[in-house]
Amino acid sequence: MCFDPKETDALVNLKKRMLKDLYARWMYSWETRLTMRDENRVVRPLEWGFDWLQPYLDDIGLSGRVARLEAAGQSERAMVEVNEAILADSDRFFHYERPTDFRLEERHPMLFPTNVRPETLERDARLKQLAEEGKVERARFLRFTSPERTPYAENDLANARWFPADPKRQAGKPKQAMIVMPQWNADAFSHNSLCSLFNRFGISALRLSKPYHDIRRPSELERSDYAVSANIGRTLSAVRQAVMDIRCCLDWLEEQGYEQFGVLGTSLGSAYGFLASAHDRRLRVNAFNHASAAVGDVVWAGQSTRHIRQALEEAGLTQERVRALWAGASPMHYYAKFAGYSAQDESSDRLSEWAKKVLLIYARYDLTFPYEYSMQVVKAFHENGIEFEERVLPCGHYTTGETPFQYMDGWYMGSFVYRAFRDLAREGSSSASAPEFEERELVAK
Repeated sequence: MCFDPKETDALVNLKKRMLKDLYARWMYSWETRLTMRDENRVVRPLEWGFDWLQPYLDDIGLSGRVARLEAAGQSERAMVEVNEAILADSDRFFHYERPTDFRLEERHPMLFPTNVRPETLERDARLKQLAEEGKVERARFLRFTSPERTPYAENDLANARWFPADPKRQAGKPKQAMIVMPQWNADAFSHNSLCSLFNRFGISALRLSKPYHDIRRPSELERSDYAVSANIGRTLSAVRQAVMDIRCCLDWLEEQGYEQFGVLGTSLGSAYGFLASAHDRRLRVNAFNHASAAVGDVVWAGQSTRHIRQALEEAGLTQERVRALWAGASPMHYYAKFAGYSAQDESSDRLSEWAKKVLLIYARYDLTFPYEYSMQVVKAFHENGIEFEERVLPCGHYTTGETPFQYMDGWYMGSFVYRAFRDLAREGSSSASAPEFEERELVAK
């Protein structure tokens, strides 16, 4: 289809719309095929899961109230009140005791796949064989006991692969580090290449395993289902644990002499990263790769969570009611708190010294974090005075991992993190100027 200069504007616009619609249908079809590949999603019935929040309920004196409502058959009302309590004092919900058992361990990196596709299982078997033959280099992992306890010992031992930058590349500037959190159901290799890229900029990275992911996944699971599920309380507990673990990683990095920090999260990791940053001023560089306003909306409307929605619908819930049940874990309720770090100092025309640098990436044809919900985030950022860079991918959620979109996404994230930390180095440097880097360094060799 081409455009003749002699054609009327109306005809040209018609052809453009036809091309746009054709591309959209193709992208939605591709996205849907990718979300349908995995056949090991399990529909588990609705559970309120108050037991997963028991220590918190005891701490705030809500246990008795919840028990009485449960006994009266008002469990939904009780869970709504729990979320209201979280929102009334979220600093208390996300408060944690600093771990005392930080340690680095070495082991062969394993894949920990979450799907049973033949090509994935073959890759997993090949990696294990290479490790047995000593042909895979050992990697270092930060381990510590998570402040949030669950019934699963393996999940409570936090795990973050350590990618330290070469000291020569860190010379002459503050020591900088990123915490990286991949998407829901990511295997243990996801986002490792980003960490290696950051090393090229002189930025160290901790690739944090989310709760119930890779080595933290209970043996009874094939997928990381317990991170987000129809168990309402367990999902809230997983969010709490993820935020605490991110902040614990910052504690360890400070012990190693690091001064400037950032977080990069994709999909579910993006939500975790935002909540952590809203509650921790140390996270200055923030890259949110796919974003949405409310956990309940994503679970209800997203393709990859259709099995969870099925369980919620079978229990008679609606989208609006589900949104209230996970309000305490939803970024939409923390925009003002997040924005507070970037507020202008009343005594000058300068931003707060803790002002955050923010990148927001979303996909135009996303069927997992639907576009309309990403636009709610964009609108809310503007309304709350949050300064941010915005990038739109011409693909969907799953197709972001396909060529050429994965390279576009990587460029957006890598170039932003490079520039944000470069600017922080200039702000924090006591010398006349921080080290200069050429943009060409962003191109991976």
